[in-house]
Amino acid sequence: MPAKIADGDERYPASYTNFYIGNTVVIVPVFKDPNDTEALRILQGLFPGRKVIGIDARAMVEGFGTFHCATQQQPRV
Repeated sequence: MPAKIADGDERYPASYTNFYIGNTVVIVPVFKDPNDTEALRILQGLFPGRKVIGIDARAMVEGFGTFHCATQQQPRV
């Protein structure tokens, strides 16, 4: 887990588990945290046929989600 990311009393759900699996890549949220490198290493071992890419998600996590959440289906109006 990355260190706590918060704004005042509001704690944001920073987690490496909110990654997105594409056909050839895995997009992983990273947070400029010392644990980012280890998280990317672990995920690369789990997805050897895909390129694991870390993208800074500090601003995104303030919306209470990152890449996996942002790629989910939206209901039709």
